[in-house]
Amino acid sequence: MKSGRYIGVMSGTSLDGVDVVLAAIDSQRVAQQASYCHPIPSALRQAILAICQGQRLTLSQLGQLDTRLGRLFAEAVQALLQREGLDKDDIVAIGCHGQTVWHEPQGEAPNTLQIGDNNQIVVATGITVVGDFRRRDMALGGQGAPLVPAFHQAILMHPVERRMVLNIGGIANLSLLIPGKPVGGYDTGPGNILLDAWIGRHKGQRYDRDSAWGSRGTVIYPLLQQMLADPWFSLLAPKSTGREYFNLDWVERQLRYFPGLAPQDVQATLVELTATTIAEQVMLSGGCERLLVCGGGSRNPQLMARLISLLSGTEVNTTDQAGISGDDMEGLAFAWLAWRTLSGEPGNLPSVTGAREASVLGAIYPANTLRCR
Repeated sequence: MKSGRYIGVMSGTSLDGVDVVLAAIDSQRVAQQASYCHPIPSALRQAILAICQGQRLTLSQLGQLDTRLGRLFAEAVQALLQREGLDKDDIVAIGCHGQTVWHEPQGEAPNTLQIGDNNQIVVATGITVVGDFRRRDMALGGQGAPLVPAFHQAILMHPVERRMVLNIGGIANLSLLIPGKPVGGYDTGPGNILLDAWIGRHKGQRYDRDSAWGSRGTVIYPLLQQMLADPWFSLLAPKSTGREYFNLDWVERQLRYFPGLAPQDVQATLVELTATTIAEQVMLSGGCERLLVCGGGSRNPQLMARLISLLSGTEVNTTDQAGISGDDMEGLAFAWLAWRTLSGEPGNLPSVTGAREASVLGAIYPANTLRCR
């Protein structure tokens, strides 16, 4: 096993920054040592958002975005190394998720696209990079997502307690850690993605800090029921989704039937949509004794309060209380997946993604010091 220090790089659907996490990893432990969130320049963020719903762009535009993101990820890694007084020889590899700009797991030719040129990262840092984690699973008939449940199993599985891990990023996903059963996991629907988009439109803010705006609104239950009637929520697992499906256009289609609503009330209803769809899936999956929540949504007090209320009888905590920062979970996961890849070990769980078999994931971009044999 390729034990040592790894760096995970994650830029999620919410586009709220590049998360970089340093960890020491071996077959017995994943010990986080440092983390850093690198800002995404506003112009670059807007350029990414402009292509995530299928808008037209040229191959030149896509290629330039790929390069610019690769350089940004390299900057983020270098900033962490400098802060920690480390150099390239201290790191075994970087696990880089890339930036998802399209995810289409259904149809005749399922596909997913994460951009951010890993060659740029290798050249700038001199460190081997593992990337492109999702497409091998998809080639094997899987959804290519979620991949994090395998990591949750490795670090948070309990021998007797029924646990679920909920990641609320742009999209929310569950990992089902039920003793005696194969690990399950799937996307439940929108997490922060609609909340962030709606407050961005009406208040010019990236997100609703401490749910200060949404908590002053009133849930419009007929609108909530209209949203819940979307057929995506009735799909059986395995299932995954992204910004190409849940976006402002989706919200506007729901609002056609409810003209003149106060924006704050729509925000409150979107919070309730996220909480309700998560709670429903927890219960439909058999419930659990403990729900451990990570991701940006774990910092939303309104959303957490609604989950606690809807899941009475379930202990709802953040993963911080289990010793793992909710802000760094996904970055840690991709550092761990890079370790799995370099060790020749599978990174996906067919019980989660629906792939035909478990497989080593990703492509390896070796630094110049690594000689192929």
